[in-house]
Amino acid sequence: MAEPSHLLEVSDIETSYGLSRVLFGVSLKIASGEVVSLMGRNGMGKTTTVRSIMGLTRASAGSIRFGGREIRELAPYRVAKLGIGLVPEGRQVFPNLTARENLIATAANRRRATDPWTLERVFALFPRLAARAGSMANLLSGGEQQMLAIGRALMTNPLLLILDEATEGLAPLIRDEIWRCLESLRAAGQAILVIDKNVDALTRIANRHTIIERGRVVWSGSSVELKDSADVQRRYLGV
Repeated sequence: MAEPSHLLEVSDIETSYGLSRVLFGVSLKIASGEVVSLMGRNGMGKTTTVRSIMGLTRASAGSIRFGGREIRELAPYRVAKLGIGLVPEGRQVFPNLTARENLIATAANRRRATDPWTLERVFALFPRLAARAGSMANLLSGGEQQMLAIGRALMTNPLLLILDEATEGLAPLIRDEIWRCLESLRAAGQAILVIDKNVDALTRIANRHTIIERGRVVWSGSSVELKDSADVQRRYLGV
């Protein structure tokens, strides 16, 4: 059987909350080692797209294929076990565990990576976490919790890392540290789907971009094309 051309293929998915339709035929693709952004104003369906991919809110139509396998109707834990690591909006770390315990709790190398993520690698990526390893997660700053959430996802050794609102609400210095982390992961060949509002940072690290408006894809293209499309930025990303 031929290898799939894309690691993740989302095709024409429709998702609702009760009787309220949120996604109307959203499609996007991510190849192995590729960084793709999902952009749009608040409330346009970005998080619902992520929840649909993860099986947290099941899409009612369309197709979601990961590694060539249809996953649209799989339970969230089965999606995660296939190799998708999620850094959710709001971080959602385990508050009553230490930073070290949060990382250990998710450690797995199901795909037998030759150089798996370990505590030492995560602490090297985020030295701040090494210094706070014994602190309860609910006592960490927002930036430290975001680093912990990223480290926790990496400890699953994912084929695809998804970050929902990667730098939302963080101080500028912490934001810069998160972007440096993502650049390092990209250089190492990690496939990433990232949601954020920082167009400059996203066009620097991502290969391609998809913009959604009211649950529909309204634009997709490369970083060069997005930087050259002031009208697209103003129409779909401006406040």
